[in-house]
Amino acid sequence: MTETDQIEDTNTIPESVDLAAAYEESGVREVLRELDETMIGLAPVKQRIKETAALLLVDQARRKMGLATETPTLHMSFTGNPGTGKTTVALKMADLLHRLGYIRKGHLVTVTRDDLVGQYIGHTAPKTKEILKKAMGGVLFIDEAYYLYRPENERDYGQEAIEILLQVMENNRDDLVVILAGYGDRMDKFFESNPGFRSRIAHHIDFPDYEDDELLQIAEKMLAEQNYHFDDAARALMADYIRLRRTQPHFANARSVRNALDRARLRQANRIFEGAKGPVTAGDLSTIVAGDIAVSRVFTMADTNVQPLQAER
Repeated sequence: MTETDQIEDTNTIPESVDLAAAYEESGVREVLRELDETMIGLAPVKQRIKETAALLLVDQARRKMGLATETPTLHMSFTGNPGTGKTTVALKMADLLHRLGYIRKGHLVTVTRDDLVGQYIGHTAPKTKEILKKAMGGVLFIDEAYYLYRPENERDYGQEAIEILLQVMENNRDDLVVILAGYGDRMDKFFESNPGFRSRIAHHIDFPDYEDDELLQIAEKMLAEQNYHFDDAARALMADYIRLRRTQPHFANARSVRNALDRARLRQANRIFEGAKGPVTAGDLSTIVAGDIAVSRVFTMADTNVQPLQAER
């Protein structure tokens, strides 16, 4: 290298980097704002996402100053009960990584075992590779990832999918981020049985259950998005519903709340249709009243301690 080349190389490396300016220019602020505004609760999850954003912004600054040599490992594990927002946060994460330039497309491909594992010899590899091809440049979200591994069935082909995934996670980590998701205890056992995954996962994020008041806020937000609202009595009764539903089988946080609201809207529509003697107002069509919630079997179960196979009604 000539003396002139050395001078030119030195001039291309900045003496400092404005992280605040990089933060604004990248659009990360917008993603984090949307995360705060659209998702209720999840404070520890939001904090981890902010920390990840900070890590990547600093990584980019280090690259500009010639201090970094390779892309940080970005594969993740999301653990928590159903309905705690794992898929929604994965979407936000894909957007964040795309804005920062760590993935080319920023799309999210969501799959389960059935999308990856075949039922006969020679079927699994093409299925898994096709999904990976579709996910390249984005984020692959594998829900209930522990079902990939079924050691009790010696004819199971999940191990073949696992081996392909591990190879791609290592060799294509500059073009694909994999997020494994599921119940915390089952994911721990999965990692113990498949240490190759644990060594490739850099970020473990636990999603806590929502508090009762957070679930009520989520219910009101879900209704508002569809131009519905509770009257005062219905809101109070929904709070009771949430408190009781949490103690009953198959509770799934925000997912259970959404199911309850779907049934309340069904009852509201039937009540209006059967009771209409003439024109109805916009207020009639958009208000959920206490009676639309009170007939739920959740209240009957609480009174009788009956636990049917399908708890939610």
